[in-house]
Amino acid sequence: MEKVKTILWGFGAMGQGIAEMLLDKKGVEIVGVCDLNPELKGKTVSEVLEKGHNNVKISNDIDNVLENNADVLFLATDSYTSKSYSKIEKVLKAGVNVISTAEEMSYPYASEPELSKKMDEIAKENNVSVLGTGINPGFVMDVLAISLTGAMTDVKGIEVRRVNSLSPFGKTVMEEQGVGISMDEFNDRSQKNELAGHVGFKESVYMIADALGLELDDFEQQMKPIITTVNRKSKYGKANKGTLAGIDMTAQGTIKGKEYIKMSHPQQIEPEDEGINTGDYIILHGSPEIKMSITPEIEGGLGTIAMCVNMMPHIINAEPGLKTMLDLPIPRAIMGDVRKNIIKK
Repeated sequence: MEKVKTILWGFGAMGQGIAEMLLDKKGVEIVGVCDLNPELKGKTVSEVLEKGHNNVKISNDIDNVLENNADVLFLATDSYTSKSYSKIEKVLKAGVNVISTAEEMSYPYASEPELSKKMDEIAKENNVSVLGTGINPGFVMDVLAISLTGAMTDVKGIEVRRVNSLSPFGKTVMEEQGVGISMDEFNDRSQKNELAGHVGFKESVYMIADALGLELDDFEQQMKPIITTVNRKSKYGKANKGTLAGIDMTAQGTIKGKEYIKMSHPQQIEPEDEGINTGDYIILHGSPEIKMSITPEIEGGLGTIAMCVNMMPHIINAEPGLKTMLDLPIPRAIMGDVRKNIIKK
C-alpha cells in the first residue's frame, strides 16, 4: 500500500516533536502542516526542524491543507474539548481520522458528554475515527493504572502520583500553568478561573471508574502554587525566585462518600534546580496490593509525542466513531514499517 499520509495542525513544541518522530518512521509521510504563527508560514517542514528532506510548506489555511487527502491528522492546538470541537468537526467531515493532544479529549465524556455524542455521530457519518491521547491523561495516571488492575481479584482503592517537569512543553502550557507569575497574580487568576493547572484529572478519574465498572458519587480537585526559591529557566518558560515554577494539583473521586481514587500531580519547570526528583507512582489497594514506581518520570514531552504517533495504526484500523484508550489495542512502539500495522479494509 501507499505510505500513510499525515497532516499536522499546530506546529508548536508538540507538533514539531510529532513531525520529527514521523520523519524517522518507515511507511509514513507528512503531506500537510497548518499553523497560525506568521513566522512559520511558507517555511518547509525540514527548514523549521532542520531535519530530513520534507519540502511541504507550512500554511495558515487548514482548508487548503485538508485537500491533501491524508489518513490521519494530528491536532496539537488546544487543551479543552470545547475549543477543539470545531477543528475536529472540520477534519472529520473531510474524511480524515484525528488524533488530538487535547487533555480533555482523552475521555471527553467526563466534561463534555453532548459534544462527545456529536463527535461520535459525525465520525461515523464520515467513516473515520477520533482519539485523544498523550502521556497524561492518556497513559500514566489512567491507562497504566487500569492495566495493572488486570492482575487483581479485588480493587479497594487507587492512588496515583506523578511528579513531573514542565520544561519540554510549549508556551501554551506555560501560560496555563502560570509559570513565572507572582503569588498575587496567582490568587487573582485562580479566583477568575484563568489558570488551568493540570487539565485531565476529571478525565483520568472517570476513565478509571468506568473501566472498572464503578459509579462515582463525586469528583473534586484542588490547586496550589509551587513557588520557586531559585531562578529557573526552560526552553519556553522562566520563573524568577519568588514566582510560580508551576502548580500542584490534587483530585479525588468518591464512592459512597469515601475517597476511592486519589490523584496528586505537582508539575513545574526545572524541578531538579531545587533538588526535586521526578517520578510516576501507582498504588493499588486490594488483592494483591500492587505498587509501581518509575523514576525519573516518563518524560512528558517525548511521552506525549510517542503516544500520539504509536496510536496512529490503531485509529486507522478502528471502527468509525469517537474512541478512547479503553477502546483500542494497548499502546506499543512501532519499530518497523508503519504499514505492517494497518489492516486493509
